[in-house]
Amino acid sequence: MAAVQDGQLNLEVEKDIKTEITNDGSGNINANSSSPGSTSSGGKSKSPAGSGEDQQTLLAVLQFLKRNKLTESVDILRREAGLSADADDSPVSESAGAGSGGVPSVGADGGDANSLLSRVSIATPVAPPDCGLDSHGGLATPIYFHSSNNCACTVVAASGGEDQPDVNVVLSAYSQQGDPVLYPLYYNGLKKFIESVLDCHRAELSQVFYPLFVHMYLELVYNNHENEAKQFFEKFSGDQECYYEEDLRILSSMSKKEHMKGNETMLDFRTSKFVLRISRDSYQLLKRHLQERQNNQIWNIIQEHLYIDIFDGMPRSKSQIDAMSGSLAGEGKRDANKAKVFYGLLKEPEIEVPLDDEDEEAENEEGKPKKKKPKKDSMGSKSKKQDPNAPQQTRIPLPELKDSDKLDKIMNMKEATKKIRLGPDNLPSICFYSFLNAYQGLTAVDFTDDSSLIAGGFADSTVRVWSVTPKKLRRVKSAADLSNIDKESDDVLERIMDEKTASESKILYGHSGPVYGISFSPDRNYLLSSSEDGTVRLWSLQTFTCLVGYKGHNYPVWDTQFSPYGYYFISGGHDRVARLWATDHYQPLRMFAGHLADITCTLFHPNSNYVATGSADRTIRLWDVLTGNCVRILTGHKGPIHSLAFSPNGKFMASGATDGRVLLWDAFDDVELDDFTAATGHIHLPENSQELLLGTYMTKSTPVIHLHFTRRNLLLAAGAYNP
Repeated sequence: MAAVQDGQLNLEVEKDIKTEITNDGSGNINANSSSPGSTSSGGKSKSPAGSGEDQQTLLAVLQFLKRNKLTESVDILRREAGLSADADDSPVSESAGAGSGGVPSVGADGGDANSLLSRVSIATPVAPPDCGLDSHGGLATPIYFHSSNNCACTVVAASGGEDQPDVNVVLSAYSQQGDPVLYPLYYNGLKKFIESVLDCHRAELSQVFYPLFVHMYLELVYNNHENEAKQFFEKFSGDQECYYEEDLRILSSMSKKEHMKGNETMLDFRTSKFVLRISRDSYQLLKRHLQERQNNQIWNIIQEHLYIDIFDGMPRSKSQIDAMSGSLAGEGKRDANKAKVFYGLLKEPEIEVPLDDEDEEAENEEGKPKKKKPKKDSMGSKSKKQDPNAPQQTRIPLPELKDSDKLDKIMNMKEATKKIRLGPDNLPSICFYSFLNAYQGLTAVDFTDDSSLIAGGFADSTVRVWSVTPKKLRRVKSAADLSNIDKESDDVLERIMDEKTASESKILYGHSGPVYGISFSPDRNYLLSSSEDGTVRLWSLQTFTCLVGYKGHNYPVWDTQFSPYGYYFISGGHDRVARLWATDHYQPLRMFAGHLADITCTLFHPNSNYVATGSADRTIRLWDVLTGNCVRILTGHKGPIHSLAFSPNGKFMASGATDGRVLLWDAFDDVELDDFTAATGHIHLPENSQELLLGTYMTKSTPVIHLHFTRRNLLLAAGAYNP
């Protein structure tokens, strides 16, 4: 791979032949000789820079701009390219070759600029950001061309589709390759060097083994060295960490160049640089070794495909590295975790809590007057002072509290006074709900906050809701019957319900695929469900009908969750993009793009200003709802993440994954991330963490799908009996 150094190029007059080296993108090097009469760059006449293909593109763009009357842009582009005023209008001759000073022909196929433009797929024009439309985060595929004198722009979509980059462009990075026989020697030489360095550097430098192995293997496959690639894989795949086993299995299936096109895993490896955190001393050792051995092949891969985050300080130990490694693209960059996170809770509104009926009794059993308990303070008394770690109350617009919401908060406050304090000597009681005869395939479960309702999503595309209290589920009466009701009566909410429809459960039909995620609204009036059919549906629990079908995802939606304040909800799925919605908008408010694999679980922070997403790329990301930015990238899991939970105070987060581990995170404080010897993101428990286990409760034959603590700390669990 030739490198071009900066500096002045001295041309010798004696050389009458100039050879232009071009790369056709597939590994072939072409040498084009221009005639002795070609105008050199040091001559008086200035010719357009670049190859003939570049000049064809330049000509097409000029004609396109001129046809759209963007004269200012035409003048600027013509002046920068050194074209004459009539260059884009004059006829093009066949004799003007790629190396000559004239304007080359547009194409050998006899077409003009229009034929070139026809090869560019133009999407529907959209307004630029300065037109007043919201920018909701998003995808990097569209390329926006803005004009300074016109509020219009053109979106040019990549030919690989709007969901992924152009495969040919992505794969072309592997066209620069060396002798395939030397690949094992290069890798083995680096391996021996790393094994020979001091122990303090060996653990850090060993991180380069896996990404180097992957990209060297892909280079061999791309350049049709199938046998050499197979031998390379068999020889060194066993040296990789065990948590990359699934990735290596997928990688081994790509044994031919044709297999690489359209493969999501390959695109992940190529489009995202693998992030390594290495101390400066360890990095200098690696760099010096590669330079002394002149191992350009490995050095080129490191520069092209790896992002080495160098820090000053002592090298990290093997245990510290293992605590942070395991994700599809390495660790998170330092800059990704420096943003301020307001993890505190919002100040609760001040609501007067009335006395209980038992407190208002004037006499006790003996007939003597009973002392009345002092009136309880307002609900907001505990948080009269704003939490310094909390965001501003108006940072994001939240729905106003209705009277029913205030009553519910009062009930919640009363329940909280009767909450059982849990500890090693006082473990929670557990109530397990088993779904019997669930032949439809139970896939998701959720409880309401007051534990009065339970809902299940099933593989047969249905959603079922049960009442777990003596109060049955009823529908609202028809419009004709509602017109006869006295709307001023005190029990109007009871009168509007149709007793004829009362039942212990309701079935909701509407999805056309398995339902993978469900979530009750805080006020228990609505239910969300997400499905393999790519939609999220909002159901009314008053009429038990579908109100809205939200369409934005292109693939199955694995999870959806309501905000703790209602109104907003989040969804994530196979398209790797999480979407923030509002119930009264049929399009998403924000799109959170950054994960490299399916988003498997989503969760709102208790203050509703942030959203956490867990992914099959083995990372957790925390997103700011207001800005749409990713403010934390948390790595450490060795398998896809399937469960997230915030602590009630918002400071901690727990995550569970298929690696069989639960990680507890304290990643929201301002941490000095330059001290990598101490900062790991999650709380690193000792190896004997089994000593922290307070109890294990076995079911007969029922996988646990969902857990829920009631307001009094009773633990509810649910799952489908599997005989």
